[in-house]
Amino acid sequence: MHIALNQLGAHLGKGLQPLYVLHGDEALLQQEALDAIRAAARAQGYSERSSFTVAGAHFDWSAVLAAGGSLSLFAERQIVEIRLPSGKPGKDGIPALQQLAQAARGNDSTLTLVLLPRLDKAAKSSAWFTALEGAGVAVQIDPVERGMLPAWIAQRLAAQGQRVAAGEEGQRTLQFFADRVEGNLLAAHQEIQKLALLYPQGELAPAQVEAAVLNVARYDVFKLSEAVLAGQVLRAQRMLDGLQAEGEAEVLVHWALAEDIRALKRVKDAINAGKPLPLALRENRIWGAKERLFERVLPRLQDAQAARLLQSAHLVDGIVKGLKVPDWPQDGWQALSRLALQLARVCAA
Repeated sequence: MHIALNQLGAHLGKGLQPLYVLHGDEALLQQEALDAIRAAARAQGYSERSSFTVAGAHFDWSAVLAAGGSLSLFAERQIVEIRLPSGKPGKDGIPALQQLAQAARGNDSTLTLVLLPRLDKAAKSSAWFTALEGAGVAVQIDPVERGMLPAWIAQRLAAQGQRVAAGEEGQRTLQFFADRVEGNLLAAHQEIQKLALLYPQGELAPAQVEAAVLNVARYDVFKLSEAVLAGQVLRAQRMLDGLQAEGEAEVLVHWALAEDIRALKRVKDAINAGKPLPLALRENRIWGAKERLFERVLPRLQDAQAARLLQSAHLVDGIVKGLKVPDWPQDGWQALSRLALQLARVCAA
């Protein structure tokens, strides 16, 4: 069985399954889901807990299998937690997980919890994951994307009896909050908790939020890519500043931007040659969120614009490697900013 994270609370209210798989990269949400399952288990008499972390290809699974098959003298029910930080159980782990899945069916004395990072399609189609999902409940824990972050913050504030002003003023406050914590959900949670300590329940003034919430945002080059392709000029510049402050390598940022520009040019050339847009995107391995962004940008991208962007990417490649280019900033980050904003403005047009 597979359920969404927001369905977990209602599901636990109806009773526990013998096995749960939590998979996703958002540590805060995975920990909260784990805590909710543990609390439900404790309420039903699961008083003992064993925890194992699978580290390396030579991990000894015999201890895990033994724990699942034995109880201490002092507990009638137990929880067995298995963490696989790599998401790869290895040759010995595959049959072990399948054995655990088989043992979990109808087992009301042992609750098995398997914690995994974000899995790709191949892993979710594997025999071991299918066995786990078939024996219990799989919960996919997706990150809170930037567009959903203000609503997530508002929901968390409401849970502690606080809110922002209604209307446009409140939305500006939430957007400010989201800008300060983007890409760092655990810190966002801590900043929300801090507001509960500083101010009473009720409506928060914008000045109170601005004074209290620290800038703890964390960015990566892939989110920068999405912001640029979405034409979000101000957000792209803020992310570039953040990446520079965090010490990100200039060549990596350039690679992400240049790869998008090259992909846009390849797909545009394929369309000009008569290929349908969906086929051109598939052939160039463009899918997911980026596919939707390409579908919006490409119909209005002119050939001359694509050629200029490609030339700019070539010039900035030299700048971040120490070459001097006439009419361009000689500082690598300034050149990257100019390239990113040039692409973002084309995408926003």
